[in-house]
This record gives sequence, C-alpha cells and structure tokens, in this order.
Amino acid sequence: MNILAIIPARGGSKGIPRKNIQPLVGKPLLAYTIEHAHATPAISRVVVSTDDAEIAAVAEQYGAEVIWRPAEISGDDATSESALLHALDHLRDSEGYEPDLVVFLQATSPLRQPDDIQKAIETLQQQGADSLLSVAPSHVFLWRLVNGRAEPVNYDYRQRPRRQERAPEYIENGSIYIFKPWVLREQSNRLGGKIALYVMDPLDSLQVDEPSDLALIEQVMASRRRQPPAPDLSQIRLLVLDFDGVLTDNRVLVDEEGKEAVWVSRSDGWGIARLKEAGIEVVVLSTETNPVVAARCRKLGIIAIQGTGDKRAALEALAAQRGLSAAEIAYVGNDLNDLACLRWAGIPIAVADAVPEVRAVARWVTTRPGGAGAIREIADALLRGLVHGSGQ
Repeated sequence: MNILAIIPARGGSKGIPRKNIQPLVGKPLLAYTIEHAHATPAISRVVVSTDDAEIAAVAEQYGAEVIWRPAEISGDDATSESALLHALDHLRDSEGYEPDLVVFLQATSPLRQPDDIQKAIETLQQQGADSLLSVAPSHVFLWRLVNGRAEPVNYDYRQRPRRQERAPEYIENGSIYIFKPWVLREQSNRLGGKIALYVMDPLDSLQVDEPSDLALIEQVMASRRRQPPAPDLSQIRLLVLDFDGVLTDNRVLVDEEGKEAVWVSRSDGWGIARLKEAGIEVVVLSTETNPVVAARCRKLGIIAIQGTGDKRAALEALAAQRGLSAAEIAYVGNDLNDLACLRWAGIPIAVADAVPEVRAVARWVTTRPGGAGAIREIADALLRGLVHGSGQ
C-alpha cells in the first residue's frame, strides 16, 4: 500500500508561542513526530503542512517534505481537516498522487513507542476498518455540573463498581489518526466508516498543550534514559526466549496456501552464536507449534520447545533438568503469556516494543524491538557481564 503521513504544524499558537518547534531534550518538538513517521516501515512518504518558514526549515532538516498551507486555513479557527484536505488536493493536483491510506500525526505527541504507528496501521488493516484513532485506557469516574448540580457521567455512585467490573473506556489521545482518503473527502472528517481503536500506554499519550506539559514530558524522557542499577549477569547460564515478538518482529506473512514466514534479524543470530561459543545455552520456549519456529531454531542450532500450555512449568522443568536455579536463568518476553516466566526467572528482560505489563515486571528493557536486534543487544550485554539498557 502507498501510505502517506501528514503532520500539520502551523506557526501560530496561543497556549505556547512557536509550540511546534519548542526545544525538547535537545530537539524541536516537531522533529520527534517526523522521526516516528520515518521509522515506520509501512509509511511511504512524510509531509509537513505549514504556513511558517522556520517550521518548514525544521521539517526539511529532519527529512520531511513541505506543503505550504494558505493563510485562510492557517488561523486559530482553522481545522486540522482543512489542512489535511489541502495537502491531499495539492498532491493530487500537482502530481496525480493519491495514497491508499493517510496517517495523520500531531506534532504535540512526542512520546509514541517505536512501533506504535506501524501497529496502528496493522490494526486498521486487520480489522478491515476505514479509519482509526489512538486512545488510552481509562478507569476514571467522571462527573459534570448541570445547572449547578453535580451528576455522575459514566457510573452510578449508589452502586460503585470495582475497577475490574467496569466495561473498558478509552480516552482519545490525539497521537495517531489513520483514514482512507474517501473518508475525509466525503465526510470532511478524519473519522468515518468503520472506526478502529489503537490502545496506547497512558504515559505515551501525554500531549504538549500547556507550558507545564513540556517540563513533564522532559521528565518522562529523562527517566526513560536513566539507566537503572545493572543486574549481575555473571551467573547466567541459560537464556530462554519467547519466539513471536522476540526473535521476530511479531508480523507473519501468509501466502495463498497458508504457509507462514516471519521477519528475523541476522544480527540476533550472530549474537546467539557468540553466546553458544561462550558456553551460555539458548532455548526457545513457545506456546504455539509452528514449523517456522523449528526451522529457525535448527538454523541457529538451539533447542525449540513448542506447544507449551504452561510456559512457567516448562521453564521450571528446563531448570531442573540442567540443575540450574532461577538466578542462573534470564528470560526474554514481549507479551502477556510471558509474565509468569518473567516473574520466575532471575533476570526478566523485555524487548523495547513489549506490552506495558511486560515492561513493568522486567529488570531490563532493551533499546531494540523484537526481531530487530534485541537479542544481539542482550547477547552483547551477557558477554560483557553488564547491561546498558534503556531502563524499566
């Protein structure tokens, strides 16, 4: 598919003057969103819609194309939809270019995870949706004032439910919107047709709207860069890996005959080879049974244990067979079915694009996502006996 990313960034801003190019940890705010778009494999083209020369210069510096927006749709009352439609019309009229999908990104959302945009695109495609918005989960009890009287919005205070009993609710976080061009052209709206949701971590949903937001987001970025005390890896004798999302990027290619293929990293394979040479055993532990897993592990010369309904029991059995304690085992996971193993292993490790619940229990989160060098990063750290990760 031909997928176009559009980032509207006008020069005027009342809450924060020159907001879109305010410095944030050494870079203009706009730069983060441009970099996120460029790092998304599915995106074919990245443009910034602006009326401002300084913003245009920043956009070009970070590798985006610039579409100049006319003054009549650049004021305080101008809608994002008007800028999006102008960009689409300009590309169609000047180049005959019409994308299959548009990814609308707001420059005020600099905290996306490395693969959030890619996963959002895949969510829309998998659900057969026409448009999508990113959201954050919410368990907040809302109230409003009606004629001076307080009224609950989303619950009955006389029968206060427990958190786990409430139906899921979501807050639109303004970070990612995706739509087919016809949605915008026919409905003058970024959303329409069948609408899908992409759920993001609440912390990654923070936006820059007020001056205090910049300071808060700087603190979040600083905390993520701060290295925690390095766990002692000198005792590790066994490295156990989940397969999907750890040795792969969690995507699967399926041909018309149903045969599956996955994306892996040669760099990860080299790291595993070095670990084996150093006497550290590597084992893959997978819930599913798939010939792709067996084939990749044969290529790497490591054991693959598949079809395990209880991964923790299988991990404990591995340890018993080798006479190892939990402290001598590192486990690498990315999703909810890895939590039990991560809680048992001496060194629980999460790849960079793991779900928030997994990152929360990990003692180390890699800087590289699954299937893109995370295992090489871990192998290098094991061989050094030190971890230089991105933090919990």
